[in-house]
Amino acid sequence: MNPLLVAIYIVFALAALLTLWRIVKGPSILDRAVASDVLLTEVMCVLGADMAINHHTRTLPVLLCLAAIGVFGSVAIARFVARREDRR
Repeated sequence: MNPLLVAIYIVFALAALLTLWRIVKGPSILDRAVASDVLLTEVMCVLGADMAINHHTRTLPVLLCLAAIGVFGSVAIARFVARREDRR
């Protein structure tokens, strides 16, 4: 196995673990929302790296769906937090 691939796997795995830690321990809902966006972005980067390394585009529709989910999720959380702030 290529040492560069091993380094990439380690960096992505470490970033995902740290992001999951922030999702679990985040003090506020906004911290958790940002961490979930980061985790979604990390998954997209892993899929993109897989496409670049293996020279294929089979997971491109998955990338597009994940990007749409990320945008809609961020908007939904922003609206939820804005409503919550208005009630205070």
